[in-house]
This record gives sequence, C-alpha cells and structure tokens, in this order.
Amino acid sequence: MSATLLKVENLHAGYGRAEVLHGLSLHADVGQVITVIGPNGAGKSTLLNTLMGILPGQGRLEFRGESLQRLSLEDRVMLGLALVPEKRELFSSMPVEDNLILGGFRQMRLGQAGWRSRLDDVYTLFPRLKERRRQLAGTLSGGERQMLALGRALMAKPDLLMLDEPSLGLAPLIVREIFNIITELRKTGVTIVLVEQNARAALAVADYAYVLEMGEVSLSGAAADLADDPRVIDTYLGAAQTGLA
Repeated sequence: MSATLLKVENLHAGYGRAEVLHGLSLHADVGQVITVIGPNGAGKSTLLNTLMGILPGQGRLEFRGESLQRLSLEDRVMLGLALVPEKRELFSSMPVEDNLILGGFRQMRLGQAGWRSRLDDVYTLFPRLKERRRQLAGTLSGGERQMLALGRALMAKPDLLMLDEPSLGLAPLIVREIFNIITELRKTGVTIVLVEQNARAALAVADYAYVLEMGEVSLSGAAADLADDPRVIDTYLGAAQTGLA
C-alpha cells in the first residue's frame, strides 16, 4: 500500500472575501497521478495556487504528514513541491538552457552534487529543448514553451509536480505529445496533480480523479471508472472533448 504524500482536508480558499473553494478534500499517494477536472471557474487553478502557497487558505494541508499551513512558497519549493502554471511564466529574454538552470535552484541549495546533470535528463525527455537550448525562451512555439516549463520544474527534482492546464492552447498533436510525456514521468515515481479541462486526456493518464464544480468535489474515484461514468461522459466527454482521439 502506497504512503500518502499529499493530504488536503476541508480547504477553503479564494481571493479576498470571494471564497472559491468550499471545504475541498483530496489526497495523493506517492507515485500516483491524480487529476482534477471541471468547468472554467470551478476553482481548479485556485486549488493549485493554494497548495503552492501563492494564495492563502484555511483547512488541513499536509505534505509527508507535515503541515504546509505556515510555510512560504519558497519553503514549499524546498520541501519538494513544484508548480507549472497555466501561463508557463518563463523568462522570455533568457535562453532555454538558462531557464532550465534556474529551475535547479532547489537542488543547488540542497547541496546536491552534480545537479547540473539533470539537464541531460531533461534533454532526453525533451530533445527539442536541446536543439533550442541557445534560443531565447520568448521565441519558442506554444508547445516548446510548455515543454520548457515542464523541464524547468523537473530540474528541481520535485516529489510533487502540479500541472495547471498543460494542454491549454496547444494543437492536438502537441497535446498528445505532452500527455505522452506525463505518462513517462509517472514511471519515474514523481507524484503528479494534473488540473486539466481536457477531461478525456486527463482521465487516460491518471490513476484517480476528482470532479470539481463550484468549488466543491462533486465526484471522485478511479480515473478509469469516472471515464465510464454516464454523468462524466455527458458533461465532460461529449463531442466537444476530442482529447487524444
């Protein structure tokens, strides 16, 4: 039985007086891929930003059995949390390789010898980044920017990797490539929390899934089971959700 890496209980969070999450609970075991699907405005990005410490929240947040509540964003990074935000947030005026090296800050701070060798791992996973390593990040295509954002997060060798809408704005072929990479990442043992509007693609790569609606979990279960659930099919897997088909 796998150990629980992340536990969230009765989480309330939002922006000022506008509460977006209303008592949300979820958990992720070590090496598991969980996905959170739901419509725009359901609170998916709010969840990730609260877990990362970008937004304040009330409730129980535990990572490896220890509370995250009083920890800053920087402290959470050092603990092993990493977030790839929806907008990628790259350093556009810097080359690809410099963006990746900045992602290795955690490993450098932890005194990990040879942390720069992580570059080879990232380039193996993303050969296109190696080809573009001297190119300015701001000149990359949308798919390449997403690969760079993922690669930069992986440079930190995180224990928990949170992905916010990795397929957003990408062409179907690139979406397929990104989700193939997520499948490869799960083999390395990293725990992944995947927030994604492309429900079909997300359920195909996840172990467990949560459906988030109006700031609350309306449905949860094994991803394969939810993919066959009539309620999920009707709402999220209809004709408009072409996913990886």
